[in-house]
Amino acid sequence: MIGDRQTSTQRARTLPACKEALPVRVPLARRPMGIRETLATARRNVLELVPESATVQPIVSGRVGRRWHMVMDPGALRTILRERPGDYPKSDITRAILQPAIGDSLFIANGAHWRWQRRAAAPAFNARHIAALAPVMSRAAEASAARIAAEIERQGGEAVIDMHEEMVAATFDIIASVTLAGEDGSRTLAPAIVRKAINDYLAAAARVSLLDLLGISSRIPRPGRLFRSGAIRRMHALAEEAIARRRRRGPLPEPDLLDLLIAARDAETGRAMNDIEIRDNLLTFIVAGHETTALALAWSFYLLAFDERVATRAATEARSVLAGRVAGHDDLPRLGFVRQVIEEALRLYPPAAFLTRTAARHDTLLGRPVRAGDAIILPIYALHRHRLLWERPDAFDPDRFAPGRPIVPMSHLPFGDGPRVCIGARFAMTEAVIILATLLDRFHIAGLAGPPPRPVMILTLHPVGGVLLRMRKR
Repeated sequence: MIGDRQTSTQRARTLPACKEALPVRVPLARRPMGIRETLATARRNVLELVPESATVQPIVSGRVGRRWHMVMDPGALRTILRERPGDYPKSDITRAILQPAIGDSLFIANGAHWRWQRRAAAPAFNARHIAALAPVMSRAAEASAARIAAEIERQGGEAVIDMHEEMVAATFDIIASVTLAGEDGSRTLAPAIVRKAINDYLAAAARVSLLDLLGISSRIPRPGRLFRSGAIRRMHALAEEAIARRRRRGPLPEPDLLDLLIAARDAETGRAMNDIEIRDNLLTFIVAGHETTALALAWSFYLLAFDERVATRAATEARSVLAGRVAGHDDLPRLGFVRQVIEEALRLYPPAAFLTRTAARHDTLLGRPVRAGDAIILPIYALHRHRLLWERPDAFDPDRFAPGRPIVPMSHLPFGDGPRVCIGARFAMTEAVIILATLLDRFHIAGLAGPPPRPVMILTLHPVGGVLLRMRKR
């Protein structure tokens, strides 16, 4: 599949090799692949199809079934994401994968249907509402700390904790509480049902997505046929029941995200979402609102276990601010280094490791002709490790994000950019800092308890093997 026509892998070999120990890295493709090898590689890890040359070139193009262009140049990315997003809409690949699960919701809608949903939903994610929801995040952080402490006691003073699983549990606590909590605080969607539905769907859909990208999937069942019944249908039904129940009983005393979506109106037209649109957007926020943050936190913990010096510095900051209490919204301005750790984890292991668009018309990017229908791939993983944009790109260095440190515009895009930048970015960073600071204040990371996790892309970048850490109370 990888057909780099500019042979700049030779240029990559001339750059100085980094002698220091580095965190685990995805082995990117170093040579062109045929169809059979491409499929075998994709079964192992879709991200390994990105060419190594994408970390030194501004654009890489090729064809297997359809023409594709991987774009890493900040100027071209600004054109695609910020200046002319209508010419580069969400790809048909993404829509084919996700539409059976989340309908024509905010995440995959295009054009006017996307614009009105975005206008209607945006107020739910403003700074005031996120501050009001922060106590939910603090309670989830407290519950996570209690689970870890209990496991440490059970194992006799030091425990092996899979921090990926624990962060999934913590972030699901938050998203369930701010979307589908009942009037008494009880859950209306069981975590096990939702997590199994999401995992089963994405694991299969990701395989189909690759075949779509290659243009060789005519005999492969589409995701809609694969998942017309079963877990996704059950998840739809549960969400619809929750919406109907909330409409009957009215909003909670302190409105949550479901209340805000029911009340949302497009400021320009006054249009409100119907129940199916609310359901699809709610499920979008449930999926995106817990899995991606959990991944950012899991990779943050791995990197801290990898570098004791940085871990000590982050823990010292957390302890000086919190001194044993749970973090809250008002603490965020004093937890700057903890936030820098998360920003660096998002750089090294972006949950959305690549984005896809489809060219809507003929164009030219960086002198390269682009035809209508071409696949436009934004390999965020390669962008974040690009040798011409970052110093020591494979190293873990949270001080890259220290105040006053210059970062090349459009080189750090964990939440995308432009009009379609992730609507929940502020929500995600708030909960991530609250959880990470609370746990660093209370627990010492004694190191990895096994081999490092393997970064594997299943639509998002998962730590396969788990993030197994040895943890002790402070």
